[in-house]
Amino acid sequence: MSHVLSEVLDQLDRSIDGDSVSVEQILEALGERSFASLLLIFPLIAVSPASAVPGVTAGVAVIVFLLVGQMILGRKYVWLPSFVRRRCISSAALRKGTGWLRKPVAFVERGLKSRLTFLVHRPWLYVPLCLILLLSMFMPFMELIPTSGSIASAIIALFAAGLLTRDGAVVLVSLLLLSVLPMLFWQVATNG
Repeated sequence: MSHVLSEVLDQLDRSIDGDSVSVEQILEALGERSFASLLLIFPLIAVSPASAVPGVTAGVAVIVFLLVGQMILGRKYVWLPSFVRRRCISSAALRKGTGWLRKPVAFVERGLKSRLTFLVHRPWLYVPLCLILLLSMFMPFMELIPTSGSIASAIIALFAAGLLTRDGAVVLVSLLLLSVLPMLFWQVATNG
């Protein structure tokens, strides 16, 4: 059983110092080469109780867009503009969020294993990355529909979990969910 996801949460917990934590501190804790870890953590923040803070989903969307864009372009190191690196979240909200995520992450880790690994490499990797890039453009608007940003973030985190553990089956499930998500939101928006 892989504990990669719990290890990422542990690294995030170690970055918490003071009243607030900046994106810069999270980058330093997880490493500037760890696109998959960063792509896991920021959407998980938007799934956790920390997402109740207005603007969190929009902020996560910007970060996801920049990370995925760089992954598509094949960059080796993460670059984020200084205005994004300076954004902060309260330490209390982040601690509450990582604490809340421990049980779901432990549950998900039980099913993760290396399989269908060709799906976590180029050219197959471009399909979910492009869908996530498109999704991230709509995420700021999802703050208007309760829980929709959290659902989108959960799917992105699922993809990142598959990428981190080289689990192509999980990447495939996230790809299917990414494909269905626009139709689901359309149904909610037009019938709601």
